[in-house]
Order: sequence, then C-alpha cells, then structure tokens
Amino acid sequence: MGGEINIVGHLHNDNVSVVFATLNEVLFIAHLGRPLGDADLDPTLFSRGVVGGGLDNQVVAGLLPLPSQGWMGLPGLEVSRWGERLQLNLQFVSVEDLGNSMTFVLYDYRQAVSVSITARLHFSGVLVFSTRVSNEDSEAISIQSVHTCLPIGGYADEILTLGGRHAMEAVQQRTPWGRTKQLLENRSGRTSHEQLGVVFAGSPGFTEQTGDVWGVHLAWSGNFRIMCDGISETLKTIHVGELLHPDELILDGQESYKAPEVVVAFSSQGLSKASQQFHKYMRSFRTSSPKPVVLNTWEAVYFNHDLETLKKLATVAARVGIERFVLDDGWFHARRNDTAGLGDWWVDETVWPQGLEPLISHVTSLGMDFGLWFEPEMVNPNSNLFRDNPEWALDGVFDDAVLGRHQLVLDMSLEEVQDYLFSKISSLLRTYDIAYVKWDHNRPLVAGATHHQTRGFYELLASLKAAHPKVQFESCASGGGRIDMGVAQLAERFWASDSIDALDRLEIQKGLTTFIAPDMLGSHIGSPTCHTTGRKHALSFRAATAMFGWLGVEWNLLTLTERDEEQLTNAIDFYKQHRSLIHRGDFVRVDHPDDTIDIRGVLSADGEEGLFSVSRLRSGPSNHSAPLRLPVDVNTEYTVSLVHLGSTRWALHRELPHWVNQKEFTVSGAVLADVGLPMPALLPESSFILELGPVISE
Repeated sequence: MGGEINIVGHLHNDNVSVVFATLNEVLFIAHLGRPLGDADLDPTLFSRGVVGGGLDNQVVAGLLPLPSQGWMGLPGLEVSRWGERLQLNLQFVSVEDLGNSMTFVLYDYRQAVSVSITARLHFSGVLVFSTRVSNEDSEAISIQSVHTCLPIGGYADEILTLGGRHAMEAVQQRTPWGRTKQLLENRSGRTSHEQLGVVFAGSPGFTEQTGDVWGVHLAWSGNFRIMCDGISETLKTIHVGELLHPDELILDGQESYKAPEVVVAFSSQGLSKASQQFHKYMRSFRTSSPKPVVLNTWEAVYFNHDLETLKKLATVAARVGIERFVLDDGWFHARRNDTAGLGDWWVDETVWPQGLEPLISHVTSLGMDFGLWFEPEMVNPNSNLFRDNPEWALDGVFDDAVLGRHQLVLDMSLEEVQDYLFSKISSLLRTYDIAYVKWDHNRPLVAGATHHQTRGFYELLASLKAAHPKVQFESCASGGGRIDMGVAQLAERFWASDSIDALDRLEIQKGLTTFIAPDMLGSHIGSPTCHTTGRKHALSFRAATAMFGWLGVEWNLLTLTERDEEQLTNAIDFYKQHRSLIHRGDFVRVDHPDDTIDIRGVLSADGEEGLFSVSRLRSGPSNHSAPLRLPVDVNTEYTVSLVHLGSTRWALHRELPHWVNQKEFTVSGAVLADVGLPMPALLPESSFILELGPVISE
C-alpha cells in the first residue's frame, strides 16, 4: 500500500543537503537541512508508513503536490482549459544530474502538460529552484498557479516575516508555527511595502547566532503567495509561487511558462548565517562594481530646481567627499509638482533653458559623476503622453480610474509603451553624461495584469542596460516597495525606505539585511531633523546607522555649519577607508539579551578585520547591560579601537569601563566572543563604532 521510495538525487555541501526521491512516481524532497555527507542513503528511512483513518497509500508532499496524489493542501499546479479545471497527475519521467544541479521532468500524458524543475546548489550555499510548465497540446491552457513545495524540519515551530508600510518597511515579526496555515500574500503589483516575499522558519527560539533556520524567497517583483502549512499530512511545508489572477496567463499550444525562481538558504548556526548565504548569492549577479558615495537632491531642494543653487550644492558635496550627484524629481517637462508631467521624459526648457549640460559639466568638473531620477512606468493624466495615448494606461480609458499620487500606471505589456520609454530614456542617456538612474515606482497597481506588467518592466530595464552597460540603476518604489532578488539581477542598488530617520532605519535595515546584501541598500545620512518623522538625531548616530550599506547623503548641504561639514567629511572618509570590508565582508546581526541594544557589523573573510556598530535604541530597565560579545574568530588576536563619527553621547556616569578611555587595545578573539566588553552607558538613540584589526608585530 505504501509503495517503495527511490532516491533519485542528492545535492549537498558542508552546509546543506537536499535529497530528492520518488514514491509512486511522485517527485518529492525527502530531506532539506543539515548535510548528510557522501554515503549512500537508505531510502526506507524516509518512509513514514501508512496510518489508519486516512488514505490507503502513503502521501508525500510532492515538489509540485497535487490532489490526484492524495495531497489535501495547497496544489502545486493548477491549470484549466476552456474554463474547466484540469485534474492533473504529473508522473516522474527522468532526472539529469550535472553535479551541482539536477533537472527533473514530470509529465501528465492525459492532459499533455509537462513540467521541468531544475534544482541548483549555488556556491554561496543557497538552493535555487527553477520551474517551467509547458503546454504540449495544440489547445490553449490557463495557468492558475505554480507553487514549489519545500518540506521544513518537523521541529521548526516559529516563523519570521518582514512587512510594514511606506516609510517603515521590513519590520520583523515572529509568529509561532504550530498546527496552523499561515498565508503571506501580495496583490499590490510590485514587491510591496506591506509584505516582502521572504519567510524564515526555524527551530524553537532561533536567534542570529543559534538554531536551525530555513529562509525561502521568491525572486519576483510582482504578486506572490507564500503558504506556511503545518496541517497537511502533519508535515511542515512552505509553498511559494507567483500569485496569478484568473486567466491572466494563457499558454497557447507548445508555449511555456517559466515561474519565478525560488531561492532557499539553510543554516544550522542561526539567522545571520542564512543571511550571509543570500548575500553571497546576490553578490554573484555581477562583478564588483563601484559604489560611489551618493548625494540625492530630493530633501535638499524638492521641486525647486535652480541651476545656481544646485551648482553650489554640488560644490559643497564634492568638498565633503561625495562621489555621485543625483538630480531627483522635477527636471522634466511641466514637472513643478507631483500633479503633472510624468510620461513627458524631456528636459523642461522653462527651468533648464540650456538643458542639463551646465549642471552636469559642473558636477563632473568637481570629480563626481551624475545621476538622474525617472519614474518610467507611471503617467500623470495631466501630461502630453496621456492626452495623446490614454489607452496606454491601465484603466486610463475610464472616467473614474483610481489615482495614486495623481498618477496612473502605464501598461508595460504593450510593445509601443516599451518602445516609447526606451526611446525617451535612451536618448537622454546618450545625450548627457549620466552614470546612474534612480528608477522609481510610486503607486501600487489595482488593474490586474501584474504578471505581464512585471515582465514588461524587466524587459525594458534589461534593454536599457544592454544599450547602456556602464549606467547603474537603482530600484526605488516609494522607498522600499520593490526589493527582491528578481529585480536585483538587473539593478545594482535599492532605495531601502523614504524614511531616513536613523532609529527607524536601524529597524528597516535589520529586516532587509536578513536576505538582501547590505552593499545593495542605499543607506543615507539624513538631515539633523528627519523629513518623515520630525525626530532630531546627532550626526554620530545618523552616520553609524548609514555606515553599513551603500552610503549616501540626503541633506541640504548649503545649511551645514563648519562643525557639521567637518564631522560629515570625517564620516565619509571613514566609510571610504572601510568600504571594501563593508561591501565584501560577512555581515552579521549580533545577539544581545538587552533588546534596547542593537549590534551589527561585518567581518572579513579571513576573520582578521571587523567593524561593528553598537547602538542604544531607547532607555532600558537597568543602568547596566550585558557585555558586548562579538562573533569573531576565537583563535585571532585583535586590536580594538573605539570610533565616534561625531560627538560622544555617553549617558550620565561617574566612570566608564576602562577600555572606553583607551585609544586602542589588544584582546583575544576568545575574550571578545565569550566574555565580551563591558557595555558603557550610552544615551538613547546613540551609537559608537568598534574597529577590529590584526595585531601588528613590531
């Protein structure tokens, strides 16, 4: 009754094993977790038997589980033809083993549907699943859903998700995972602020440095569904795939659908180790590219574009060490506020009678390169483009179309829309010396067709990158509304959030770095009073928060005092000195029993260098906190220096720990990791930096 289990593949390294098996021609993952080595595996050890009170056959969670196989949870593949849902029964056909990857072919001979699934073990440690569904018939079919099913260790009982809102994205939330189904779903048409497409499941009480952790991410910039199922067949499974609207995706005869890739990380040493695998995977998308320190003009001038003011701003920017000057919204036709102009991508002659060349020439003469803001996928009803082509906008032909920030969304599935946008943007990139494009997306979609919309966006961006290979692109969507590994294969940088409040950014960047490489996250030093929250923070706190990312500045530098300029220059210089370590090292968020203390940092691959920020978020219940223990190499001797990127911010004290008053001191890695440094009294919303280096023998 149970059938025989056959092992058909095993991908593994020192970090993880994934074992593929079949039961009654159903392909499933028998193990995904700790490494099992090279030895032959006994397939009978993966058989759970058949219990009473249910079906007569043993049921497994297929890689694409189906009701016809006895699976009563979320189906892995749903297809219809002429409005009638097909009862699929995919059978395992073959496997191709290429060493670090395996491709499995499944087939439903009755319905003429085939599926190819490739599982690749990347050198970063992550597993990447790619699925292609093909219509082998001559009659069209509609793809309703494709969900990869990943079995998680039965002892995983907690889920960590990321979500929030505009200007407060990626806040972590932990939820018990018992006999429940938990659904993460996005219908905003972009990755969204409210719910990011990643979930971490872990063993009881997993932390940054301890516990088994599985991370699952859908590399896709549109709608998605992730189901954490603790009920079906009393298994723990995570189902992940694109969320498709009814009849949104039609395959004609012999056509295929390539589902978004599913990226999986496993760590037996806590959340930070899983994050490091994701980071290494993302860094493999391209060779190491320059990451210049950015000044973005938005919070300096907003829509008030004036050549002389901007030239003065650029002069100060170069003086403090800025390397890239980015002109934000307001430079194009009729764009004096956010009610008009989107779609009319040519320079406004009333504001820029000589074009952008005078500003760009000034910027480049100062040794900086130049960047420009666009929002290509959007259109204002008050624009020449919309007046000429209202049918190009989703819902644009309706009198009661739902607006967002006074704008509609262009239909990116239309070839003429892509051609228009490519022509206008490419012309500007050819005309001017532009090194960087900030690509924004300031409203969600409400008109459906999100699959083709997302594919159209990818196609346009890929075409522009092919035509202008030296131009770097930033993905921005009202801040952090489009952050995922799908667009990361095309864009070099993400704008993490429209809030540059340093306290909020600690929370936002903590969440985003669970799966996004920090060197891809735009992390800016804002003005003393935050634009979005009204909070005031010292430069030392703002700079320390911004240090662990792709550094930028969002501040009207024309208002700097002499002291501000000196401290900002020093902070930028410090970043440049450590940029290689920050951008290529292993990023880690550090456990501490006091939840008012935040510790994060980066270690070099050889473990000999490190940089850590220590922040107090708010007042704690005690005057003392536990020591600062750092996850360093216990066999290395370190020279430790304390760095303040601005004024010191100690709380009321009679005497600070002895080490604080030393310019630098030597300590063993074993002491740093196991004993730690006594935590000094730090004011709320304040930070300091610890710099670790090798001991230099005289």
